[in-house]
Amino acid sequence: MGESRYIAVEGPIGVGKTSLARRLAEAFECPLVQEIADDNPFLAQFYDEPKRWAFQTQLHFLLGRYRQQRALMADGDSGGLVADYLFEKDRIFAEMNLQDDELALYKEVHALFTAPLQRPDLVIYLEATPDVLLRRLRKRNRGFERRITPAYLEGLIEAYRRFFHEYRDVPLLVVNSSAIDFVEQGSDLADLIHEIRGMRQGVQHYIPLGSQ
Repeated sequence: MGESRYIAVEGPIGVGKTSLARRLAEAFECPLVQEIADDNPFLAQFYDEPKRWAFQTQLHFLLGRYRQQRALMADGDSGGLVADYLFEKDRIFAEMNLQDDELALYKEVHALFTAPLQRPDLVIYLEATPDVLLRRLRKRNRGFERRITPAYLEGLIEAYRRFFHEYRDVPLLVVNSSAIDFVEQGSDLADLIHEIRGMRQGVQHYIPLGSQ
């Protein structure tokens, strides 16, 4: 795989998407695109009352991600980039949290927004066990994340697995990241970069030695 590519890093909350995306952007000497999540005014209310605030929260995320992706396309930089999210993953949360008419309306809006956007050349999907994710969330101790329950986290992990089990839009590299550290361990990152450069088409699973 060439260096000047659009790479998206994905996975459930706490799996290390942004940390890995930052390291890959440095390694490939290209811009880093980070999802804007902290400015969602409905997020705190959502964790308190999910059913009441799910639609507003989801729509705000969808619009923000769309604006960001459109800005990237308008920029027209062909030198490659690394993003810490995949636009299409927005559906994962919608299908978990929205019901009936709200979900139907969301899908209509999502379909309108997805068609004109540029797809990545490679998606890296990070997996980790529920206990590992929960430990990482507790360690970073962010305000709204303290309200995430083990049950919600397990449901989210399963939703991600279902989504990427069927995902075939672009080449997909599935990485077991439960027992490795791409930030602190340079060898883990170097091995992953080697896998990325060797990616061609289809789905490839990468199980680092530390995870076996």
